[in-house]
Amino acid sequence: MNRRDYLRTATAVGLAGGVAGCAGVLSGDGNPNVTLGEPDREVDSEDLPYPAWGQQVPAVTLPAPVEDRTVDLRTVDKPSVVTFFYSHCNTVCPVLISTMRNVHTHSLNEDYADEVAFFPTTFDPERDDADRLRTYADEMNVDADAGNWHFLRPESPDRAKSVVGEQFGVAFERTHPEEMDTYMFTHSALTFLVNADGYVERAYRTKGPEAEQIIDDLETVRA
Repeated sequence: MNRRDYLRTATAVGLAGGVAGCAGVLSGDGNPNVTLGEPDREVDSEDLPYPAWGQQVPAVTLPAPVEDRTVDLRTVDKPSVVTFFYSHCNTVCPVLISTMRNVHTHSLNEDYADEVAFFPTTFDPERDDADRLRTYADEMNVDADAGNWHFLRPESPDRAKSVVGEQFGVAFERTHPEEMDTYMFTHSALTFLVNADGYVERAYRTKGPEAEQIIDDLETVRA
């Protein structure tokens, strides 16, 4: 029985009221697929260009090159945090990865690391191979060997456009010059909090997401 089915059953037999402080939160504003309430906004999820509150993440499988395996994001069976970056960025991406690292460190320090997963996903597969990602983890002071941090890397630039750009709604464009060691990207910023059933609880559409907010939201989703 998955988490959502359990909560429905618990409610039916009168057990949900025993979860302290969760009344009205577990309902997800009437959406049975999510825990957090609908964010305050002027548009509906289906009108946004990215997977938003209450929608499933794309059914995509991506390589995790450092671990030499693949990950099907929709079938990850624990809450997860997903963001998108490239390792040669020196503006937005270090902020996104630092925020994710801080949440990751919190999970390690507070002993819930086995309950959550982190998926930083590059859109620069030409340069961000396994060796480069290991080096980048060291540069960003990330404990990539902790067991719940998983770099993802689309197989090609075209695959990155399809998955990151079209399915996750993260806009990015390679800049000139075309030389491999100097090109950069202009790009948008998105970080997702996804529940254990593969539904988006929050899409943080900002260049500087707050680690404390993600930690608080993640705690509610984990509960």
